[in-house]
Amino acid sequence: MPLSDEDYRRQLRRAVIASTIGTTIEWYDFFLYSTVTGLVFAKLYFPESDPLVGTLQAFLIYAVGFVARPIGAAIFGHFGDRIGRKATLIVTLLLMGLATFAVAFVPTYATIGIWGAVVLTVLRFIQGVGVGGEWGGSVLMSMEWARTNSHRGFVASWPQFGVPAGLFIANLAVLAMSQISGNAFLTWGWRVPFVLSIVLVAIGLYIRLNILETPIFSRLLAEQKIEKTPMLEVIRRQPRDILLSALVRMAEQAPFYIFTAFVFTYGVRTLGASRDLLLAAVLAASVLEFFTIPLFGHVSDLIGRRRMYMIGAALAGIFGFIYFAMVDSRDPAWIFAAIVLSLVPHSMMYGPQAALIAESFTGRLRYSGASLGYQLASVIAGGPAPLIATALFAYYHSGYAIAGYIFVCALFSLAAAWRMGDYTNKDISREYDESHPLGEHAHAKPAH
Repeated sequence: MPLSDEDYRRQLRRAVIASTIGTTIEWYDFFLYSTVTGLVFAKLYFPESDPLVGTLQAFLIYAVGFVARPIGAAIFGHFGDRIGRKATLIVTLLLMGLATFAVAFVPTYATIGIWGAVVLTVLRFIQGVGVGGEWGGSVLMSMEWARTNSHRGFVASWPQFGVPAGLFIANLAVLAMSQISGNAFLTWGWRVPFVLSIVLVAIGLYIRLNILETPIFSRLLAEQKIEKTPMLEVIRRQPRDILLSALVRMAEQAPFYIFTAFVFTYGVRTLGASRDLLLAAVLAASVLEFFTIPLFGHVSDLIGRRRMYMIGAALAGIFGFIYFAMVDSRDPAWIFAAIVLSLVPHSMMYGPQAALIAESFTGRLRYSGASLGYQLASVIAGGPAPLIATALFAYYHSGYAIAGYIFVCALFSLAAAWRMGDYTNKDISREYDESHPLGEHAHAKPAH
């Protein structure tokens, strides 16, 4: 029986809330690990190493989570297009949450030697698999409930809101625990936020169990248009869209992890800034994104996804140089301002990004294609970024070398965005005509 307009709006609200809260919890788990990596793991799990080498070793474990994300995208993209968005999202939440909870109990080098780092690596890999399957499902759960094309960018941006929300909660938890005296933070304080993640998982699980499957997937199921091997099919039929989806994220993802993860190592060890100042600045930046991500998602509905995205990518390429000029002043006020402002170009891209990528794929392959394209960027951008930044600074002893790396990433994203189609007005509820290749987007209409 078709839903009434009122029921449809109610389900849209539930889907958006469930997606947003779920992604907030998953990103809390992921960013908590990122924050603690820069502050704690080198000291506790690689104490015998030179400080720089220990930092690189800690960030190598950190990068494992990004390598695992495309694997998670492949696994859960397959099931998301086979059994549905809702069921898949429940599994990804449990996988991510339980792995994060387990991190709290990993013994340090002093207790079990290098095996502590090995266990951390395994748990980080599981985290990456979970978050690799999360993004695509959360975006589709919201976007596929949007009834009209005119506000799809805004609706799809709300799961993106989970990134700053998760970043805020993770940094707030670490900041709160860092107030305890003496060596207590290094001894046990850093573990408490990981333990608390199990409570958040329980809340997210309850919410996700009480939503309906999206209308688009339900229609595909009713019309028997489910692909047997959606991941293989999307690689065969839309490889260009997958590649462009990965490359377009370089200007968004690489700077983000430099500004929110590497900054703790750079700020404390190189600039002599206080840990609390950096945590507070990242908190403020994440609060700003509460507003700017949905704002730029909405603007993309008005001016087109691609145009909005390219403005953000160009600004990101320029701002890297401004950022390091500000933080290298070592003035606390300038450092704080630089970190807060650094996420504005990120919002310009991240707000419209969900719809920009997801609209590129046909419904029966959308979870697989969007997830794989999105998560492949983790291998070429997000994961290596802190490692590359650390290596560049070790060689050149200048933050401007890192800014140059950000600029190059921006050039890649601008080129990829230019080659992507802008399907802001496309009716995504319809399958593409079989007489047209999927990559040609038979039902696409030009953006504003």
